[in-house]
Amino acid sequence: MNTSPTTPSHDAMEQAAAWFSLLQSGAATDADRARWQDWLASSADQRAAWAFVERVSQRFQPLYPHADTGTTVPRLAADALQAAASNRRHRRTVLGIAAMAGTGGLLGWAAWGQSGAIDALLAWSADHRTATGQRREVHLPDGTQVWLGSASAFNQDYDARLRRLRLHGGEILIQTATDADRRPFVVDTPQGRMQALGTHFNVRLDEDGRTQLAVYQGAVQVTLAHSAESATIGAGQQLGFSARRLDAPTPADPARQAWARGILLAQDIPLGQVIAELARYQRGHIAVAPEVAGLTVLGSYPLDDVDGTLSMLQQTLPIQVRHPLPWWTTIEARGR
Repeated sequence: MNTSPTTPSHDAMEQAAAWFSLLQSGAATDADRARWQDWLASSADQRAAWAFVERVSQRFQPLYPHADTGTTVPRLAADALQAAASNRRHRRTVLGIAAMAGTGGLLGWAAWGQSGAIDALLAWSADHRTATGQRREVHLPDGTQVWLGSASAFNQDYDARLRRLRLHGGEILIQTATDADRRPFVVDTPQGRMQALGTHFNVRLDEDGRTQLAVYQGAVQVTLAHSAESATIGAGQQLGFSARRLDAPTPADPARQAWARGILLAQDIPLGQVIAELARYQRGHIAVAPEVAGLTVLGSYPLDDVDGTLSMLQQTLPIQVRHPLPWWTTIEARGR
């Protein structure tokens, strides 16, 4: 829904998806390709939308040859080759970082707080991780239970003094266990450290570089990575924080723990927010037209059945769901 200069408009995104579908259909004529080139050259918004469609397409099939010419849509082949080379370089970096992490504590608290780019690399070799659309339950050696949401990853670092988890991406729900050695239990993110005080709580890393914490039992003490500010968050509260600032606590959202049961819980929230949560559980793109993004949604929906959830929403709201591409879903006003 954001139409800032760095984010393509909804209309441009839908036009780009339509062009992509035509160019890959094998039915595009020379005149069609000329009109596509004119469309692409007409605005930065449309070029950004085309680049976005290309990026999403590469998650499913790096090269899309035209049936009629045997060539590829401009830049797709080059981008795919660059991505493959980049992936190989990143993988080597991960292995190097992992080796450093095992050399007797060379990575301390300061190193744990480094950039999100390092976290993205470490997620590839994390102790516990999930793919997009997957959820997992993990039992740690002390009896602590951890549920991982879609595309989530954390490392487990237990020693004689401390029980520590490092969240590298996504979301985890934690039920801590009593430790016979009375070691503190902490969760680290780039934004800070959360120490559990007999707790059931949820931790989530947002794409905007913030940590979201929701506490359901006990309490959690938050210490920021780059500030002296700290706070203790009690049961029934949640807040977000950056490395330097804590937000004011608000009532804990039950949806922050319902996902562990495979439920997307919507309690009078906008459709756009519901779809943003649902999109975390599939690799394709889901677009919501601005005119329906504010519709209020109430109910419980299955996270493990994206198509089923979209069908339920279509039955209860004045919307229609289209699939212009197999990996592209559009939600718009019914009858548009």
